Amino acid sequence: MFWITYREAQKILNAKNSVSLNLDLEKTSKTWVVEIVDNKAVFPDGSEIDLSIMEKIAKDESTVYFVRDGEVYKAAISNDGYYKLVSTIPPTIEINGIRMHRTKDTNPYKDTLEKINTIKPKKGEFILDTCMGLGYTAIECAKRGARVITIEKNPNVLEIAKINPYSEELFTNKNIEVRMGNAFDVVKEFEDGTFDAIVHDPPRFSLAGELYSEEFYRELYRILKPGGRLFHYVGNPGKKYRHKDLQRGVMERLRNVGFVDVKRVEEALGVVGKKV
Repeated sequence: MFWITYREAQKILNAKNSVSLNLDLEKTSKTWVVEIVDNKAVFPDGSEIDLSIMEKIAKDESTVYFVRDGEVYKAAISNDGYYKLVSTIPPTIEINGIRMHRTKDTNPYKDTLEKINTIKPKKGEFILDTCMGLGYTAIECAKRGARVITIEKNPNVLEIAKINPYSEELFTNKNIEVRMGNAFDVVKEFEDGTFDAIVHDPPRFSLAGELYSEEFYRELYRILKPGGRLFHYVGNPGKKYRHKDLQRGVMERLRNVGFVDVKRVEEALGVVGKKV
């Protein structure tokens, strides 16, 4: 399988006879040669793709495509909504037009680092990632030596993750366990004091209000070990134009269930807290 975006398509269209390209969304520095023969782009596996298709891809600056077995596919699913890989590096996932990572003045990898650096996962720790998405949080925590359980509610998101080369370790790293289900329900399955730290990065409040509730926060507090750390991504929806402060309400509810040292982390657009 080879991944292409508008960037690679433009280079193919500008080539005369052949062009050397990275075809794994810059996950590695490896390059492959694409030949141009009879108005077709010939990929290393023999797939022959009409340049007219490349012209269409070159105009689509927000989508990832992949080439497999002689065909070009959009890395997208239309099923109970519209899900697609966006051509940032690394990719983010977009659900019904809403991107699941911050991409303005940053990228999904930097966004992930800013979030998990608030809890500083360590080797041998047990981390809960409540909302998997493409799995960048779980993968980065595992790279630092932690064991991770990551929860994903939507099977369409899981399928998009399987397409994304940057999500590969979700399915190959023995220190990562993927559990399907709504985090609101799944957390009830864990015993008291299970986790050293939790990264809670839910969809926006309007899409998953239960994941911002005091009832849910009480469960997060219960399953943390004494001294355990929590990072909760909140964002700043409504702050600019409606002067709404969702973070303040989140902080109040976290304190109500027992979290201490609750404070904002502006660079990560979230809040942190600890269990006594």
